[in-house]
Amino acid sequence: MRTLQIYLAFFLGTLSILSPAQSNDKIKAELQKQLGANVQIKSISPSPIPGIFEVVANNTVVYTDATAKYLIQGSIVELKTGTNLTEQKEDELNKIKFTDLPMNDALRTVRGDGTRVIAVFADPNCGYCKTLEKNLLTMDNITVFTYLIPILSADSTVKSKAIWCSAEPSKSWINWMTQQVQPTAAKADCVNPLNRNLALAKKIGVTGTPAIFFSDGTRIPGAVSKETIEKKFAELTVKK
Repeated sequence: MRTLQIYLAFFLGTLSILSPAQSNDKIKAELQKQLGANVQIKSISPSPIPGIFEVVANNTVVYTDATAKYLIQGSIVELKTGTNLTEQKEDELNKIKFTDLPMNDALRTVRGDGTRVIAVFADPNCGYCKTLEKNLLTMDNITVFTYLIPILSADSTVKSKAIWCSAEPSKSWINWMTQQVQPTAAKADCVNPLNRNLALAKKIGVTGTPAIFFSDGTRIPGAVSKETIEKKFAELTVKK
């Protein structure tokens, strides 16, 4: 026990010699060396737990110790308030300005008065996207902007072009996603926004489908349930 106390006193004393910025830079450099160039570490900062540091890497939050020996994946929850601090931080990191989305590059589907608006990034061969589309069919008073991003296969590009260039693109999309009605072949001279959509997805950090964005700029990934989407809409109404 005496040896451990001496070690901790020496270790903490060494850290105190460095300024907070120098300490964070040192942790970042060591962690970057171990994780490799494919991981972009954007920031290192103290977490609410003493001795544990928050790491923002590729728009994801993880944690490490002061020596960058360990990587901790999971959530920090403040028990008093029940706030998931990790989730809160990631929501902020992944937030976009909804009004900056190029609506003309999306399929537009309106049900009811269309007052509740979301944007969805989807691939026509994505099974989870098909599940989400079926969930959205059961919702009223909603406008869905669907950005086609063919990322799964060459066939995804073929289908995306055919859907976009059909006589009724939104209807063609829904028919394919919910009933497996094959879209007709696209005309060779039909202009589509697929490359712009792929560039947009990369810019805002969409790496998988489906990805849902709400009018406040927050996102929810995956084929979430109707109840989850309704809950988010209700939260947005309260904020207004």
